[in-house]
Amino acid sequence: MDRIIECVPNFSEGRKPETIDALVTTAIEVAGVYLLDREMDHDHHRSVLTFAGSPEAVAEAAFRCVRVASTLIDLRSHQGAHPRVGATDVVPFVPIRGVTMDDCVALARQVGARIGRELNIPVFLYERAASRPDRVNLEAIRRGGLEGLTARMTEEAWRPDFGPAALHSTAGATIVGARPPLIAFNVNLQSTDLPAAKAIAKAVRFSSGGLPFVKAIGVDLTSRGLVQVSMNLTNFEETPLHVAFEAVAREAERRGIAVAESEIIGLIPQRALLQVAQHALKVARFDADQVLETRLDHALAGARQQSTATRSTDGIARSVTQFLSAVAQGTPAPGGGSVAALAGALAASLGLMACRLGPPKRQPSGGTSDEEAAAQVRAAEPILLMHATRLQALIEADAAAYQEVLEAYRLPKSDPSRETRVTETLLSASRIPLETAERAHEAARLLLDVRRYAKASVGSDVRVGLFMAIAAMEGGLENARENMKSLKNQTLAEDIQQRIGKLEESLVQLKALC
Repeated sequence: MDRIIECVPNFSEGRKPETIDALVTTAIEVAGVYLLDREMDHDHHRSVLTFAGSPEAVAEAAFRCVRVASTLIDLRSHQGAHPRVGATDVVPFVPIRGVTMDDCVALARQVGARIGRELNIPVFLYERAASRPDRVNLEAIRRGGLEGLTARMTEEAWRPDFGPAALHSTAGATIVGARPPLIAFNVNLQSTDLPAAKAIAKAVRFSSGGLPFVKAIGVDLTSRGLVQVSMNLTNFEETPLHVAFEAVAREAERRGIAVAESEIIGLIPQRALLQVAQHALKVARFDADQVLETRLDHALAGARQQSTATRSTDGIARSVTQFLSAVAQGTPAPGGGSVAALAGALAASLGLMACRLGPPKRQPSGGTSDEEAAAQVRAAEPILLMHATRLQALIEADAAAYQEVLEAYRLPKSDPSRETRVTETLLSASRIPLETAERAHEAARLLLDVRRYAKASVGSDVRVGLFMAIAAMEGGLENARENMKSLKNQTLAEDIQQRIGKLEESLVQLKALC
């Protein structure tokens, strides 16, 4: 690939893995996009994806992720330590190979305009793409959070670059820009003194007279019993990693606080780590070509010409064949629970196909308008994606849960932990297929909606999806009931029994609608 751009979108969600799974799936479904990293933090309540590819593919993946996030993330109920103004808070484009910063600026403006136009989310451009000097710095746009931005947007000088003049009701605003590679670097302190962490951050950041190209805030890591100095190093050549670390450690020591650890969020250029190695080891006349992996990459560069399309097709065939072979083996897992989850994932995926093909250009006269139909399809797509991604994960989760049941039963009857272990694993082995049934039911409800608006050419595909959803529900319920039979502690089983009862009623209703 001759032209490569990196995108590092930040999302205001750090506690629901299924939401981030859906965003990851959204990005990598775009041909020519490669996921490089994903990070998720409970205290910050924030996740960061890193993906790269051709400019056109990365732009499409970024837009799709913003669209999915706007449906799955609701800022009205968001509480986290990291500053934010949007469900998709910031979308930076970074030149990597064969592209210029100007190319990234043009891409940021293109994607920002599309977000504003198609999603009705206000967009502010920042860094190299900024339209005004007072919007270059990300923190200037985020100042005061949602409340502060809402107040400023009443002023002419703070009208968004794209989109409506008011915040989106659930997704807030999105900040889009172009910038050089950045290192997100945190130093965690052995303390719960948040004012001290904020004071240290103030001492080291450039805006308060500290280190050039360093941005820093103090954050409370409640779940870990620590505080953190969270930094962005916007030019590691001028302020290397070790310089920032030593500055924080020095300020902490002045306050009688020890450094617990440091952490790198996302990816880091190799050159930055080489700087640290040279500094720590005092290596003379060091050359990056002395790194084994660098030399190996050069040697192997010509050996990577296999067709992506062929690899993809072969990979799908191998995956299906391997799964069918695993099911056919004379082993208890994967079994019916995994097959039910696969059926559910296929149901949701067929719904996604119908959504992405879109509604017919003209709805029947007297029915839903074209705009309303398109809105219904757009609303269903990210939720179907979330269920499809989770159901796919449940294929392996079900097999693993049943394997744990078998291992619990293999414990000697004299082992005092055996009964507790059996109970715990049976509960898990019941809840997983029950979740399969519940998610398949949600997928079926969406398929019923999609069926009303989808093109006639995919009507049979949607019906097949409904049949697969029903099979997934029946299979999940069957496995949950079977595993519950062996559970002796009926008090623990009450919640599961109630959920089974509700699903059984829903299944009858669903079959009537099909």
